[in-house]
Amino acid sequence: MIQDVLAIFVQVILEFIIELGAFIIIVFYFFNRKEKFIGRFFLALLFVLVVGFGLSFFYYYFGDTLWGRVLVYLALFAAFIPATKFVVNEQFVPVIFYLGVAYAIQNIVYKIWLIFFVFVVNNDWDLLWGDNYNLIYHIVYYSFLVIMIVVTALVFRFFFHKSLSDRIFSKRILFVTMFCLLTTVVLCSFEDIAFKNMSTGREHHFDNNTLLLLRQSGNLLSILSCVLVLYLSSKAIKENHLANEVEYLEHTIKQSKQQYEISKDTIEMINIKCHDIKYQIRSLASAGNFNQEELKKLEESVNIYDSKLDTGNQMLNVLLWEKSSFCKQNNINFGCMVDGTIFEFMDSGDLYCLFGNIIDNALEAVKNIKDEKQRIINISTRKRGNMIFIDQDNYYHQKLEFNNDLPETTKEDKNFHGFGLRSIKIIARKYGGEMSISTSNNVFHLSIILTDNTTK
Repeated sequence: MIQDVLAIFVQVILEFIIELGAFIIIVFYFFNRKEKFIGRFFLALLFVLVVGFGLSFFYYYFGDTLWGRVLVYLALFAAFIPATKFVVNEQFVPVIFYLGVAYAIQNIVYKIWLIFFVFVVNNDWDLLWGDNYNLIYHIVYYSFLVIMIVVTALVFRFFFHKSLSDRIFSKRILFVTMFCLLTTVVLCSFEDIAFKNMSTGREHHFDNNTLLLLRQSGNLLSILSCVLVLYLSSKAIKENHLANEVEYLEHTIKQSKQQYEISKDTIEMINIKCHDIKYQIRSLASAGNFNQEELKKLEESVNIYDSKLDTGNQMLNVLLWEKSSFCKQNNINFGCMVDGTIFEFMDSGDLYCLFGNIIDNALEAVKNIKDEKQRIINISTRKRGNMIFIDQDNYYHQKLEFNNDLPETTKEDKNFHGFGLRSIKIIARKYGGEMSISTSNNVFHLSIILTDNTTK
């Protein structure tokens, strides 16, 4: 019995752990790791191996039954949940979700191998291996597995790893994914047991071409079902990410309205105080109590806070005053030719958020430029018919990498830092427009088009 259990552990359980574990490492490679990662990794691996060895006994007694085989593979999958959570610094929901993704990939790879191997067996090519059957089988199998692991790793590295930054999932997404995978496990287990009993001479060999066709069709169906799981998972991630962005944008717009009210009151108070101070300065100057040059410098300092911008839109007046004051204090040349009257059709929160993000994005780029001649931000607006155009330019010195036509944020928090340009794009599309970005000779150009549907 012990020898049979050990054989099951090595040939079935351990092989599955190696396969699934390899794809789990690929999927979770870009996740945040906990401290003492190496030690945690080997402890997690030991835990899975111990669970797997225990399941070998269960498989020995019940592995030929549908429910027994399903329970074994579900238990192995479940063992990877606390093991993975022990290693990566993530919540349980995204851990389970991406374990499901890894399992779907593992099943696809295994079924591709099975299609190939069933073809080999039914053409009797495996008989040519003779006494070296086990050695040749494992060389061919693990060579195939290594190739698939490398291909999967490259695909994730260049196409999917950036989308893994969104790890906020609803229970609905998790339920749908797990239900699809559970169905796949049950069908695959049923298929393996049924066709094993129908094999003649050796496993996977069929005298009846109909059985061979059914076996290969079942393998192909399993692949397609797992591809469907991956597609639905990818779509769910994108939709969930978009929902999070919209929710965050609504929150930002609400905060923008509150910030506008605070800024408006503050600016009004500052203007009143500046007016009073300037009056007192003139009184002191006329009395001859102070040096005229010093008084002139003092008055110029006050003028920084008493400057007024009149765009025809009170909200833009407040925002642009705030930003221009910051630019003056930080030696940034802020060129602004904005007609606020053409934005009357927009919600005030959207407008404040739109221009706030445009200018903040530019400030982020120019504030660290040492050459003052390049510390320049220009923004202008114009209207033609019912189309409104917003153009903004600034120098930049950072290396820009683009993802989905948007530059990657240089900040550590990839979830919401760098949200500015995405929110600009969302607002532009909300008003029937679009946003585009171009760069040339270290000049960043942002172009936005909006549609005023109130204009006839």
